[in-house]
Amino acid sequence: MTQTSTFQFTSELFDLIRSALPENQPIYLVGGAVRDALLGKPTHDFDFIVPEDVFATGRRFANALNAAYYPLDEVRETVRIVLISPDGPRQVFDFATQRGPNLEEDLRSRDFTINAMALAVHDPQNIIDPLGGAKDLKDGLLRPCSETAFLDDPVRIIRAVRQAVSFKLYIPPETKQLITRSVNQLPDISPERIRDELFRIFDGPQPAAALRSLDKLGALKYLLPELDQLKDVPQPPPHISDAWSHSWDCIRKLDDILKVLASDHDPEAAANWALGMVSIRLGRYREQLDAHLSKKLNPGRSIRSIMLFAALYHDIGKPKTRQITDNGRIQFLKHEQIGADMIRDRALKLRLSNHEIDRLSSILRHHMRPLLLTQTGALPSRRAVYRFFRDCRASGVDICLLSLADVMATYGPTLPKDMWISHLDTVRVLLEAWWERKESDIAPPALINGNDLIETFGVEPGPFIGYLLEAIRESQAAGELISRDDALQFAHAWLNENR
Repeated sequence: MTQTSTFQFTSELFDLIRSALPENQPIYLVGGAVRDALLGKPTHDFDFIVPEDVFATGRRFANALNAAYYPLDEVRETVRIVLISPDGPRQVFDFATQRGPNLEEDLRSRDFTINAMALAVHDPQNIIDPLGGAKDLKDGLLRPCSETAFLDDPVRIIRAVRQAVSFKLYIPPETKQLITRSVNQLPDISPERIRDELFRIFDGPQPAAALRSLDKLGALKYLLPELDQLKDVPQPPPHISDAWSHSWDCIRKLDDILKVLASDHDPEAAANWALGMVSIRLGRYREQLDAHLSKKLNPGRSIRSIMLFAALYHDIGKPKTRQITDNGRIQFLKHEQIGADMIRDRALKLRLSNHEIDRLSSILRHHMRPLLLTQTGALPSRRAVYRFFRDCRASGVDICLLSLADVMATYGPTLPKDMWISHLDTVRVLLEAWWERKESDIAPPALINGNDLIETFGVEPGPFIGYLLEAIRESQAAGELISRDDALQFAHAWLNENR
């Protein structure tokens, strides 16, 4: 029997929504928007169900709000309306035809009780709650709407963990049993749907905790199977844990670092000494880092999620490269290159974009370089900085932050203070060059071009010119060449040496 409870939806946007919808037609707001309203959270995605005429209703709504209209699925009768305000967030409104003979049957076919609540658009005082979702939300429980919920749609397994972490809900034993019975169905889900749920985890709170929960439920091996290879792979000192535990520590530390360096950071998050030093040494780049993280390689996924995915996989090449030297020391030579190939394969299977795949591959291939620069015992030279960003480009920023997390996870509570300060200084020098001296240290304007070399020295067109121009550019970034004459003199000496 349908239960109702009194509730007043006070959103100004909701008032606008009501005014744009026909009063003589039953239309219900369902799912996450109702849940979020009960939690007092802002809502930017609204799901509506209508008994019939979904396309006409959606078109009328889009016209009333002067918003974009997109038919999503003509067979399932769903449409999307997107409203982009110049001074506000992007709002998404999905309209779908009611599933089942009535509203209650539609709600019972959904994933979790906390998402199976509805309210009539023109009578928003009463929540329609046939499965007790409001009480579950209050009690902090995540329960499926039916015993077959996970078999009906196994992607709900990932969603269950994500929402449990996001809303601080407890998954009771009986729900865990239903999940474990259904995990072997995950390979039947499309890679795109798995990808989207996984990246929502990376973009959400406590991604490491959510992913570890998926592992404990037996789901992770179906989603990211190569991670299992990291289990029980020992690492030499100064590592305090095996490759598996280290990877989880690394993603947690990176999440902490990103929070400390966020413009809206919580000062208490830097109470830990090591994180406090991150804030002191790098805090002046909060604005630039916000801008960096706000860029998207794909409209549906953030740079932050790509970085955290890379952190989880950064040592994935170690099991395949593990060797024991004659003196008994464990080493992982070229694990970065192997790891770059492995994350590229996984990213392809998840149907990530080419830009995302290249970014992930670059992060893994070069993730050791900041630490190697620190280990020289001196701050990076201008030449070293130039070479780093020449090879890494924008992923160099991601690599710097991942390197900090990697070092924190490697040493844990044994992190030497002097070593940590030195590594922070290395990263600071790199970020200074990227954000403060890019035109001089990373991408200086060309002093001469290929035509100059051909006309002045009679060089034949070909790859040889590219090598020489790169040598000139590197010396220019290092501060050794300033003028066109300097570049021509350098070219003359270089040609005499290399012809």
